[in-house]
Amino acid sequence: KNEGKLICNLRCNDDFISELSLVAEIDDSIVGHILFFPLRIISENSIHKCLSLAPMAVTPDYQNKGIGSKLVRAGLDKAKSLGFNSCVVLGHPKYYPRFGFKHASKWGIKAPVEVPDEAFMAAELISDSLSKVSGVVEFPKEYYDAM
Repeated sequence: KNEGKLICNLRCNDDFISELSLVAEIDDSIVGHILFFPLRIISENSIHKCLSLAPMAVTPDYQNKGIGSKLVRAGLDKAKSLGFNSCVVLGHPKYYPRFGFKHASKWGIKAPVEVPDEAFMAAELISDSLSKVSGVVEFPKEYYDAM
């Protein structure tokens, strides 16, 4: 329920990029969805634009069949083609590293709320794009409204 509310609210935000909202279809039915949303990492000296990966969902009957992985890879490829060079995710620490995600703390990137270090991750879509980035991620208010 909250993920549905989050998606609806993010779609109404002026920063929403429709090309970064992807669905997986089988037999004309949507079986998965992923959304990447622009946000910022703010430090004392700089603002770095990046993406968040959230939410992602696959219907129960189609889980563990590679659909989520295909959505993540397709979304990251699309993000890179649109000029984004990094992405953050709050997610399962054993799932997202296969897509290049590492502890965000490696770069000094922090979540705006307390979360387990191993679950808050970032990925460089372009090599070394986070090498000079640190700060706190600024999520849009829609993320908090859905909590």
